[in-house]
Amino acid sequence: MISFIRLVTLPCVVMISLYSSSAFAARWTVDTSKSHIAFSVNWSGQPLRGEFKSWKADIDFDAADLTHARADVTINTTSATTGDGEIDSALQGALGLGTSDFPSARFQTAKIAGKGQNRYEAAGQLTLKGITKSLTLPFTLTLNGDSAHMVGTTHLIRTDFNVGGGEYASEKTVSHDVTVSIDLTAAKVH
Repeated sequence: MISFIRLVTLPCVVMISLYSSSAFAARWTVDTSKSHIAFSVNWSGQPLRGEFKSWKADIDFDAADLTHARADVTINTTSATTGDGEIDSALQGALGLGTSDFPSARFQTAKIAGKGQNRYEAAGQLTLKGITKSLTLPFTLTLNGDSAHMVGTTHLIRTDFNVGGGEYASEKTVSHDVTVSIDLTAAKVH
């Protein structure tokens, strides 16, 4: 009986250890107090900057195993702030982010590719206001032991996501091009 249990158990243990060592990239926990997801847009001829104050990121990343690298970021759109109450109200309203119907946005990577010299590119899908579009985020990553610092910038067209209707539809009022900047500090989970 003991030999039968060993015979059945040993292959299972070997399979599990092989699977866990090669099929999972390292898990990272983002320090949100040191990290930011910001946006900027040209509003009435002036630069307008804002930030999402509440979001979470689920990240698996190992530079030696990009096949299994992934990121899943959920942003609380109700946390968008520019520091101007009137603009924030418009941004959160139905013509803006429509936060009462769409309280979150989500970016899920499909692939993360190395571009050399600590540069990478995350390709995935952004869902905002119920609309899903492909998005590519180029970023740099500095690894220092169990710490990581990632900085990336991408652009999106707000009208592709039905953000900015009515008086905000015209590019004369608000530029269609929105810059999204990400600055993350994370620690490897052991």
